[in-house]
Amino acid sequence: MLTQNPLTPHAHDAPVSPLERLAPNKLILGLFLPMQEGAWSPSRAPRSTSWTFDYLAQCTRQAEDLGFDLAFGLAQWMGKGGYGGEMHFREHELDPIIVNTALAAMTKRIVLINTVHILYAWHPLHLAKFGAALDHISGGRWGVNVVTGYKPSEYQMFGLDMIEHDLRYDMADEFTTLLERLWAEDENLTFAGRWWKTENAFLAPRPGARRPFLVNAASSGAGLAYAAKHSDLIFITSPGGAEPAKAYETLPPVNARIKDLAASLGRQVKTIINPHVICRPTEKEAQEAYRRILEHEDPVAADNFVQTFVGGDTKSWRGHSRAQWVIGGNVHLVGTPEQIVEGFVKLQAAGCDGVQVNFFDYLPDLAYFGEAVIPMMKQAGLRT
Repeated sequence: MLTQNPLTPHAHDAPVSPLERLAPNKLILGLFLPMQEGAWSPSRAPRSTSWTFDYLAQCTRQAEDLGFDLAFGLAQWMGKGGYGGEMHFREHELDPIIVNTALAAMTKRIVLINTVHILYAWHPLHLAKFGAALDHISGGRWGVNVVTGYKPSEYQMFGLDMIEHDLRYDMADEFTTLLERLWAEDENLTFAGRWWKTENAFLAPRPGARRPFLVNAASSGAGLAYAAKHSDLIFITSPGGAEPAKAYETLPPVNARIKDLAASLGRQVKTIINPHVICRPTEKEAQEAYRRILEHEDPVAADNFVQTFVGGDTKSWRGHSRAQWVIGGNVHLVGTPEQIVEGFVKLQAAGCDGVQVNFFDYLPDLAYFGEAVIPMMKQAGLRT
């Protein structure tokens, strides 16, 4: 029985990094699945996008066929009506853990990542067991986006008081350290941490040779310290907002800081950013599609959506305007296939290791992306 301090290094050999599972592309390619009603855009412009499982499965299988590396599912906890407005923005959502379990049985290669709000009454042993099962079901293609939560309304749903920002990351550090030990150690584990305790915990089966992917989004000092210590993939945001030129200018120091922090701990991490891609055969058509989203905004839903981020203590997304929130996504790439690929090249040059794209009208936009953009990404050397 192991009883050493839960925050000391593991007594076993370090597991193989899950990053080695990804194909050696110059730019990782991920898809942000529309698991929430309305996805990223509080707009009533016509589209097919749906939160239903059949639609999510079509998106994921199409992305896999096109060679995408990742498919990612966001998690949220909303009251009746979601963010409000006529569209009840994001009221409906399928839980991403359950969705990914089903998708794991329907796919063969794509990595499936979902969010878990670990401070909403989770115990590390719960997530360790569920994650090990998903690792086996998927054949080593699952990962967890570790989120502490920043909305007081969500904490209140679970009967909890809001936790101070930096303390949340101290708690996440303990949680994740114990999670990794449960995945790695082959003996009963007893520990008494500051926030979690267990006696004679044991996990069988454990994950395979590569532990599941650990992911998080961070921009604050405490968040980046956590990410550098634990995460394999780190979602970053543009300090300059969604306008591409400002993103290209402001992202290099963000990427450099994260990678330097990880390197100081002897670790390698990859950074990923979330572009909203609006691609059409001509620039005029793409700009028209962009304007159509804005012209059909749901003003109540948009106001509430923006306020959730700017009114909390999260440090991300602070440089985005209200109109950029209506479009959704962290960087807006709008134009022809050539212009989209040029944007990807510049994001990669700014230090981003990958893009996690989202669309407004998912299935047709994804199909055109595969037809027109991915071949050019290969020509540009971004994809093999």
